[in-house]
Amino acid sequence: MRWLIVFLLASLVFSGLNSWLRKIGLGRLPGDFTFRWRGREFHVPLASSLVLSLLMGLIGLLI
Repeated sequence: MRWLIVFLLASLVFSGLNSWLRKIGLGRLPGDFTFRWRGREFHVPLASSLVLSLLMGLIGLLI
């Protein structure tokens, strides 16, 4: 259950900071999917969410 919450929070952070994170390379990793359906573009950042979750977990362990 904890990983689901972490994944959800990472997805929210990713969607909020999407333009800035794309400049540093997140959002274009293998495993990040972008598709267009009915004129709208959808992003599914699986790999980027995993990287952000691991980074936040390491920061949490250090604090």
